[in-house]
Amino acid sequence: MAFVLNDRVKQTSTSTGTGTIDLSATAETGFETFVAGIGTTNSTFYCISHDGTADFEVGIGTVTDASPDTLSRTTIISSSNSDNLVNFQTGTKTVFCTYPAKRAPSASMTATTYVTTHSSTISDVQTMDSGVLAGPVTVSGTVTVTGNLVII
Repeated sequence: MAFVLNDRVKQTSTSTGTGTIDLSATAETGFETFVAGIGTTNSTFYCISHDGTADFEVGIGTVTDASPDTLSRTTIISSSNSDNLVNFQTGTKTVFCTYPAKRAPSASMTATTYVTTHSSTISDVQTMDSGVLAGPVTVSGTVTVTGNLVII
């Protein structure tokens, strides 16, 4: 079992309740199924959105190749139910692979780099109150962190 992320993985479901989601037999047009894109017994980030309602759930689930294929809902990251399992009612749900904002890297830091060139000192101070660093990111010189640096 591995943790897998993949683009363009989307199916529908008509499952109700708070349990495992039964996935439709085919992917949405232009997308892959969870079994094809993530792989059986692998875990991934998912989103379930109940079409025509405000109900949604984002979490970590495990894919099972079965009849029908399923997605277990093992960890809830955010939801319309105060970040708990959503008790989905009758109707069509769109289920897709996603990358949750709560799991994206962010930092609050000040980095100071000093560079000496021809006996002159150049100081460059960069401040980031919040944001996302997309890599690879290379930092050379001295880095000072004031406050908390959280790496998830």
